[in-house]
Amino acid sequence: MNNEGIELKKVYYTYKSIREKDKNIEAVKGASFKIKQGEFVAIIGRNGSGKSTIAKLLNALILPTSGVVYVNNIDTKDGELLWEVRRSVGMVFQNPENQIVATTVEEDVAFGPENLGIPSQEIRRRVDYALEKVGLTKHSTHQPTMLSGGQKQRVAIAGILAMKPDCIVLDEATAMLDPVGCKEVLRVIKELNDKDKITIINITHHMDEACLFDRVIVIDDGNIKNDGKPEDIFSDVELIKNLGLDVPQIIELFYELNKCGLNLPLNIVKIDEAVEVLGKILVK
Repeated sequence: MNNEGIELKKVYYTYKSIREKDKNIEAVKGASFKIKQGEFVAIIGRNGSGKSTIAKLLNALILPTSGVVYVNNIDTKDGELLWEVRRSVGMVFQNPENQIVATTVEEDVAFGPENLGIPSQEIRRRVDYALEKVGLTKHSTHQPTMLSGGQKQRVAIAGILAMKPDCIVLDEATAMLDPVGCKEVLRVIKELNDKDKITIINITHHMDEACLFDRVIVIDDGNIKNDGKPEDIFSDVELIKNLGLDVPQIIELFYELNKCGLNLPLNIVKIDEAVEVLGKILVK
């Protein structure tokens, strides 16, 4: 493998059931995939599919029962390099308040670098850089708890950026946000990917959100069910529905219109392309 990126090789993860103490639950069952440095990837799957477990494996919050997870060619089971793995792969969770640890925004963003023993001048540079990237420079002295949900999530992202990561994993990071907050977060991570070439892995249950990514990985029953471009993944409407997932609104519309006798393509995920296709039908 290239020394930059993430790779799972036949990864299994088993844990003990809380309700049934003698029962083992296999959350991940032989998953294998590669994500190259700089990719913009969404991971989707119904509740209990194993996608959040995979997210934690990427950051070594948990270690595989068997198989190997590589981060920049480092085996996450290598305890001596654990902090290098966690510096390389930053995690942003569903509830940003669980990641807020300080009384001001800039103090919160500085928390990670301070724990690494980075000199104060470099911490200042990193905090300024991170806040600028997420558009919160003017809020540096504000209390994080007084910010909107979208702003709090951007503070969480800034805290990760201050650690100089190669990859950011967002685990349902937009699930609790209103449409404005969601749009803010998606704009920030897209810019970080485009301009800074940071790998973005977004675990989401919003199919229209997944369409914004260059690649979609579908997880089902702890393994990889499909992997490809969003227009290819979602064009197989029956498969997506059989996996207990919704399809993007545009494809759902075209799918239903086809039942009425139209012959619309099901590989359209962008609004402007859908408008163009429908416009051609209306002028006939």
